[in-house]
Amino acid sequence: MIWIIGGTSEARRLVNKIEDIEDFVITSATESERQFIDSPKLIIGRMNLDEMLEFVEDKNIEFIVDLSHPYAKIVSKNAKKVSDMKNIKYIRYIRSQTEIPSWAVYLKSYDECISYLKNISGTVFFTTGSKNIGDFEKVRGQNRFIYRILPALESIEECRKYNVHMKDIVAMLGPFSTNFNKSIFHEYDADYVVMKDSGKSGGTLERINACKELGITPIVIGRTEESGIENLEDIEKLIRKYSRRGE
Repeated sequence: MIWIIGGTSEARRLVNKIEDIEDFVITSATESERQFIDSPKLIIGRMNLDEMLEFVEDKNIEFIVDLSHPYAKIVSKNAKKVSDMKNIKYIRYIRSQTEIPSWAVYLKSYDECISYLKNISGTVFFTTGSKNIGDFEKVRGQNRFIYRILPALESIEECRKYNVHMKDIVAMLGPFSTNFNKSIFHEYDADYVVMKDSGKSGGTLERINACKELGITPIVIGRTEESGIENLEDIEKLIRKYSRRGE
């Protein structure tokens, strides 16, 4: 059995391409994934290391295909550890990194970003999702922090958990064009836009370009370089080759 670790647009595209293959399951952390993948092969739920070990035993997993988000470091770390412990084949899909212009603020981690935010003033527009809202809110002070999040229940609940005002929540599904980003950033009178380097499919360049045209400072949270496969077609070929091995 092949285990595809999903939760990204690339994972959804891959599943559409391999619908004819029977011996795979795909997992995602949140219920919102059912909006994109309508398949009995989809399994919802977060897993720690022990739960992953139990999962590969129960499902008789022999091949792990990791298409989790580039910032889901713990997921990939645990999946790789499981592959080593159980001697299971593992491959990782990676998004190519965006070329960040020199005039943008580039920070290596969320911790660096939080330290940076402590020393600025104005309106900050976050496009980093809902996961780190609690950390950002601790350093908001008198600034206005606006969060663009997925229109999913778990994202809204995260905002409510940290008492984010409704006027500071923008719930919509991206990625977005440069012009659309410009319209939103301008409407909220943003001084800074915080983003992850989510690559081409995540719309990072469009956000940076929108900032440039509006004279807004982009704050990019970088990510650690990974080794893996950048071409989704190569991933599909490996899955098909593995699926046919017993024929």
